[in-house]
Amino acid sequence: MSNLFNLINPKEVNQIFISKLEQELVSEKVSLKEATGRILSQDIESPTNLPPFTRATMDGYAVKAADTFGASETKTVYLNLVGEVLMGEEATQRLESGQTIKISTGGMLPEGADAVLMVEYTEQLGSDLVEISRAVASGENVVQQGEDIAEGEVLLTAGSQLRAQDIGALAGLGIIEVEVFSQPKVTIFATGNELISPSQTPQLGQIRDINSYSIASFSQDLAVVNYGGIIRDNKQELKDKLEGALAESDLIILSGGSSVGTKDLTLEVVDELGEPGVLVHGISIKPGKPTVLALVDGTPIIGLPGHPTSAMTVFKIVVQPVVKILAGLEDKLGKEDNYLTAKLSRNVASDKGREEYIRVKLEEQDGFLEAVPVLGKSSLATTMVEADGLVKIDLGTEGLEQGTEVRVLMF
Repeated sequence: MSNLFNLINPKEVNQIFISKLEQELVSEKVSLKEATGRILSQDIESPTNLPPFTRATMDGYAVKAADTFGASETKTVYLNLVGEVLMGEEATQRLESGQTIKISTGGMLPEGADAVLMVEYTEQLGSDLVEISRAVASGENVVQQGEDIAEGEVLLTAGSQLRAQDIGALAGLGIIEVEVFSQPKVTIFATGNELISPSQTPQLGQIRDINSYSIASFSQDLAVVNYGGIIRDNKQELKDKLEGALAESDLIILSGGSSVGTKDLTLEVVDELGEPGVLVHGISIKPGKPTVLALVDGTPIIGLPGHPTSAMTVFKIVVQPVVKILAGLEDKLGKEDNYLTAKLSRNVASDKGREEYIRVKLEEQDGFLEAVPVLGKSSLATTMVEADGLVKIDLGTEGLEQGTEVRVLMF
């Protein structure tokens, strides 16, 4: 075919392929218990104040701060103990000047009090008198009503991926269901006559399927993954499997079958399935040059190289942004919270004709992070096991020198 390996610059992937994705995002309501990792489809405003009442943040005594002014270890102050606020109970007694009320961490601050004195700076004398050896300021050791989250405040915006701390905050507000985007359905196939299931024992010339499992693992935080199985190097089988998957998938990922060769039928079959068909065959990256990007009647199909390292690298660089868009995370693209900065441990040469991604592991060296290249061929899965992330060497660059500060795309 004439479009075999018409390599494009990685920067062109967005314009040629990603910008053409037109998947409609659908919302659904899920229980808070099932919401971790899901993407909010609408803003969440707080229905109440958190905390709902002013609370103590220390064990001690609720006081009027002005009553403690001037108190020190050499000049103590005495306040009348008039009660105690028990945990989980409403504080009904009003505090007057010259008085104090015993309180525990999390207890409701009594009306009239504006601070809490830590128990370490007090001594209870009998049942009704407290000696104070330190002054406190108004608001000290206290969290005000609504200081954490105010009623009506936007706590989380649409497009946010819910983390453990977000779930906790929502629970604190009494929100037990949230509106989230439905997870995209991703079908993953491996192709090749040499492949067998991991549960089988390989004969000579056979190899267990690695890519379906690694790629599925990368995807499953944001998507519903369907293991499509292994497709033999047979045009009709490939066409039948893809046609079936198109009816129920938001994204189809193939590994293998993207290199030039007599058995590589992906391009031909995809072009026959629908419009516009193959948009890209070949990206100027290493590893991962023979990548296929296609759209079939609105459904993206991505063909990854067969070598495990190449497949995983292309997923991180090209496929993951697609999954994020389909999941509702389009506005998060380009954020660099998955990067760490480190210094390269050795010189690294590069093919300046391609944008290259080298595997590195991170080690602490003299108080800073060092990126140590993990060397090995792209067919060796263990190079990815040893690696913590990827370092990009830009197109047109012959390599990087030892000590260069690099950004590590973390796994």
